[in-house]
Formats: sequence, structure tokens, C-alpha cells
Amino acid sequence: MDFDSGFSVITGETGAGKSILLGALSLILGQRADTQTLMDQEKKCVIEGTFDIANLDLKSIFDDENLDYENPLILRREIAVNGKSRAFVNDTPVNLNVLKTLGERLVDIHSQHETLTLNESNFRLNLVDALLENPVFLDAYRYTYREYKKNSEDLKHLTDADNKLKADQDYFQFLFTELEELHLTDGEQETMEQDLELMNHSEDIKRVLLQSSETLSGGEENVLSALQIADVNLKKIAKITPNLEDISNRVHSTIVELKDIDSEIHSMSDLVHFDREKQILWTERLDKIYRLQTKHHVKTIAELLEIQNDLSSKLLDISTNSEKIEKLQLLITGLTNDLTNKAENLSLARKKSAQYIEQQVGQTLSQLGMKDARLELQFLPTSDFTEHGKDFIKFMFSANLGSDLRELSKVASGGELSRLMLAIKSVINQQHILPTIIFDEIDTGVSGDIAGKVAKIMQDMSVSMQVIAITHLPQMAAKARTHYRVYKRLDNGQTISEIKSLNQDEHIHAIASMISNETVTDSAISAAKELID
Repeated sequence: MDFDSGFSVITGETGAGKSILLGALSLILGQRADTQTLMDQEKKCVIEGTFDIANLDLKSIFDDENLDYENPLILRREIAVNGKSRAFVNDTPVNLNVLKTLGERLVDIHSQHETLTLNESNFRLNLVDALLENPVFLDAYRYTYREYKKNSEDLKHLTDADNKLKADQDYFQFLFTELEELHLTDGEQETMEQDLELMNHSEDIKRVLLQSSETLSGGEENVLSALQIADVNLKKIAKITPNLEDISNRVHSTIVELKDIDSEIHSMSDLVHFDREKQILWTERLDKIYRLQTKHHVKTIAELLEIQNDLSSKLLDISTNSEKIEKLQLLITGLTNDLTNKAENLSLARKKSAQYIEQQVGQTLSQLGMKDARLELQFLPTSDFTEHGKDFIKFMFSANLGSDLRELSKVASGGELSRLMLAIKSVINQQHILPTIIFDEIDTGVSGDIAGKVAKIMQDMSVSMQVIAITHLPQMAAKARTHYRVYKRLDNGQTISEIKSLNQDEHIHAIASMISNETVTDSAISAAKELID
């Protein structure tokens, strides 16, 4: 369905299905969903709404959410049979919070239960801030507050970390000194282990080398001497038997190779010697290294050096944290002074806004039959800075002449709260903050002349915004530019709720039926025409 501009009303009998409309609208504005939403539990439910956003300043939201800005804006919600839902902005999937953020700038659904928000601190602050003459005070405060908050959190984290480090400082220093005093070198462990192994078996190695050298070249009978005799004899007979020449050459090569081996054995034997002092030194150093590796649960010197570097960094942090903390404290002191000034400026601007609200709401309440009603916004300082400033606002109210102002929640009746909320919404409307507002049966308990005045206020609001009222009052329906009627019909045994835009004759007849209930009489028709006129 298409909603007309200006002031529209939706009427219909109780239970005709008017709530279906608000339920669907709430879903595309970001409210939670479940399978109870589905009329047919075996089919997916799709709700789609189209909004004209040409004159709304919404591009920044699209930029923040990385969405393509398009007009008209299409919001869509799909609820699957298992209760899971998906949300879309211009066919791009988004999370529910994005729908909610956009929805808050598109439609305000005002119900008879919404008067509870009058008692919410954030609502009162947002109301005053929406009507500031110069929003720069709020923007300036919030910018500085974000800086103050960030640096305060940084200071807390740094202080907590510094306290923990200082508590461990002596232990870290002990561990670091223990490692540093060893002057560890990567790779030395393997070299010492090899040297120590050689020294521990030096006697056995020396003995074997000497025996091997003795076998090869020592004494009268040795391998080399025997081979040299064989070599001479083979060379003699190789001249007679050429087939032996190859064998002779191989024997000669073997002699050369064995002489080279014997030479290397002598060299190695000279190198192998037992150094008692070095053995003790290496054993003690390796014991220290092994103990530290066990202590730190590592296996190599490279890992010990990494731990040493880490301990050095922690000790350095401890020495530099104090300087960082001092700088942050100075920065926060400056931000606190700046924030105090900006909070005071914001509070002064809010008090001017509050005076305007008090005046305008008072005038509107007077039109609604509460000529002696007074609303006063009382400002109290908060103990600390908040994202909203240092103001806490109370609504003080008196409905009757001579009555003292008292806190709104303690003195106002349900009907008075409804009219007060309507008055506040009409003041907000003057700032063209929202394009559409829907009043959901807020006329409960209102009748006669007051009902007509409530309708007149809505009619005035509709000059600059789209106003839709769900109502049971003929006085309100009579002032509508467009009249929609919700009704039920049976289709193959199933009840279907439908909505229809009424022409002028149907509009008159619908109002007459609201006046006369069951039977529409000629007098009711005449009364309906008078109301419309």
C-alpha cells in the first residue's frame, strides 16, 4: 500500500488487523522477529518498505556502513520458516543494527505506552539536544569526550600494566642478571659438548690411534712394509705377465692411500690430549646452561637468548612507563579542563533549549485543555563526565493551578502523560527532525472537544511531515486528508485483513459509522459532514 502525504488516519473495528501494519513496519525498522510473525508456517515471509529520503541528511549513515546511497530507499526483511531472518538495504544484506539506525531517522511510532520514555534520562537529554540553537556545543563536547575517554582508558591500561611489571621487577631483574652473567653465545653449547666428549675419552682415542699407526707403519713387520715388498715383486713379474700390471698399480695405490691415512692418524694423535682445567671449566659452564634451560623449559641457547631479550624489554618498559604515565596524566588534566568548559557551555545551551520546550509544550497543553499545566526541566549535575555531558534532567510537572511542581512520574495521570507526549512530539516536529510519525491509538481516554484539538495538532504537524494516526475517534478521522479503513473478509474459510483508501463518500460513511456504531442513520451522516466541515 501507498501512504499519502499530509495527515492520514487508519480506522477499523477492534481485531480487524490494524496491528498487522505496525508489526510489519516494526520488522523493517529493525525489531526482532520470530516464527509467530508467519501467517503460513511453511512459507517465508517478506516485508518491504520504500522511503523517499531525498530531503533527509542520511548519506553519512550510508558512508559509515559502506552502502550505496539511493533514493528511494528500499528496506526489506525476510523471515524464514525456522525463525531466522535476513535484512537488506537496497538489496544489500545488512545486520539488524543498520536497519535500526536507518529506521530511527525515518519513522517514529508513537504508541499509548510510549509515555514511559518520558521517565528515561536519555530521552530527556535527546529531546533538549534536538532543539539546541547551535549543535556545535554538543559536537565539540562529544569530540573532546571521546579523546578524554580514550586517553583515560589508555592511562588505566598503562598503569595496570606498570603496577604488574613493578610487582615482578625484582624477579625479572634476577632472571635477567642470571642469564646476562653467563655471556651466552649461540652455538657454543654444541662446541663445548663435543670438546668435553673428546676429553672424556682422550685416553681410549689416543690408544686406538697409536695401535692403528703401529699396525700400519710401526715395528719390523707392519702392513706398509709387507705391501711394499709385494709391490716390488708384482712390478717385476708384471713385465713378464702383462695381465698383472693392473693389480700391481692397485697395490701401489693402496700403499699411497695407507701412507696418507697413517699421516692423518699421527696428526690426530698429536691433537688428542687431556686438559683437566678445560674439562672442569666446560663441565661447570654446561651445568649452568642445562640448569637454566630446565628452569625456562627450553632446549637451546638461542631460546635462552630470546628470553634474555624479552626480560630486557620488560625492564626497559618499567623504566619508561613512568614517563609515559606522567605525559598521559598531563594530557588528561588538560582535557578535563577543556571538557569542563565545554560541558558548561553545553549546559547553558541546553537550558535555553529547555526554556523553549517549556514554553511551547505549555502552549500546546493549553490547547489540549490543560491550560494550567506547567512543565519545567530541572538540571542537575552528574558526578562525572558522560558521553551526554554533565547534565541530568528531571521533568517537573504540575497539572493544576496552585499545585507544586513535582517529578513527572509521581504526579501525572495516563491521560496527562499522553497529552504531554503529544505536545513534546509537536515541538520536535517544528525542527523537521523526522519525515514520518505514526500515532497508534494515543487517543485512548480522550473525547469530545479535546479529541478535536488533538486532531488539530496532528493536522498542523502534517504540514511539514507525514502523519498517520490509528484511531477510533470520529473527531480525529474527520480532519484526515486521507482515510484508510482496515476490515476483515472471509476467503475459503480463511479470515483475510485488508486495507482500503476511502473516497469522499466512503470517508463520510466511515465517520458516520464511528458516530452511530451499528446502524448508520441520516443524522449520523449529517454529523459526519459537520465534523469534516
